[in-house]
Amino acid sequence: MRWEERHKVLVSRLLLVLTLTSCVDLAGTIAEYFLERGVKGGDIHSFGDALFFTTVQLLTVSSQIPNPLTAGGRIVDVALEIWAVIVVAGSAGAIASFFQAGPE
Repeated sequence: MRWEERHKVLVSRLLLVLTLTSCVDLAGTIAEYFLERGVKGGDIHSFGDALFFTTVQLLTVSSQIPNPLTAGGRIVDVALEIWAVIVVAGSAGAIASFFQAGPE
């Protein structure tokens, strides 16, 4: 077993995805916090609530917290879900490509 160029490519792609997803998570958290905090009947009351909601949306495309109540919050939620689906598919494709290529 040795570290080949294809290993470096896979790791760099996965690190890029992780970095970009962290940025999306932070931006989504800030947006959800300012759009949803204090909304009557809503469950996002603190930055921690917004971080939990956003992170869970990115990881599982679902949450224990009900869907956002404001139009802006819903738009952010849909954007988070689209990101999550695209990134999961892209990451799966990168990993599949890695294993399909096999050792050189």
